[in-house]
Amino acid sequence: MKVDILAIGVHPDDVELSCSGTLIKHISFGKTVGILDLTRGELGTRGSAEQRKKEAEAGAKIIGVRFRDNLEMADGFFENNPAHQLKLITKLRQYCPDIILCNAISDRHPDHGRAATLVSESCFYSGLRKVKTTPDGKEQEPWRPKAIYHYVQDRHIKPDFVVDITPWFPKKLESIKAYTSQFFDPSSKEPETPISSNQFMEFIIARNRHSGRDIGADYAEAYTVERTVGVNNLFDLT
Repeated sequence: MKVDILAIGVHPDDVELSCSGTLIKHISFGKTVGILDLTRGELGTRGSAEQRKKEAEAGAKIIGVRFRDNLEMADGFFENNPAHQLKLITKLRQYCPDIILCNAISDRHPDHGRAATLVSESCFYSGLRKVKTTPDGKEQEPWRPKAIYHYVQDRHIKPDFVVDITPWFPKKLESIKAYTSQFFDPSSKEPETPISSNQFMEFIIARNRHSGRDIGADYAEAYTVERTVGVNNLFDLT
């Protein structure tokens, strides 16, 4: 099941919050997209892993991806080591994405930066023939994505580029609100968290407005890159 873009998030809802507008936009262009969550988000203060699974399925349906998969690594306690890299490499070789979107290189939540490094290194090792994976006893062919882009999350990082998502922003918000256990719900009796207040939703809107302002768009999503980006001609840039 090869896809053009694989969006990876360490927690269910990372993708919706950070790059769902980009995914929805590219799906509208006919690109194939999948989502891979590294953990079930079981350490979250609100809700449960089972509830978040249902919310993740609802979010994926709103975005319109081909699939949503989960590696079920330990939330908070996964490591960037050979065992975890091999689990991820197996999925990279299964889905053969051309582009990877993944967590911020550094952020308030320590899982985000650690996941970014895990994904980046796994993408490199996935292209090495002598790195072996044998799911179901069948050896996989090596595969290395063409590009890795890190989405900007809670903390502001000066982006290397932004993607205009203005027409698709309402659907992005809809996908975020699929996580009723995590975000603003005036009827919820669960503990308040930094992301459960109405002010946090306003922050998400303001962040996307801020990212769009520099390119004259109403809303945009921001990314950093690991290597120099090449373009065919100057008119590819806006």
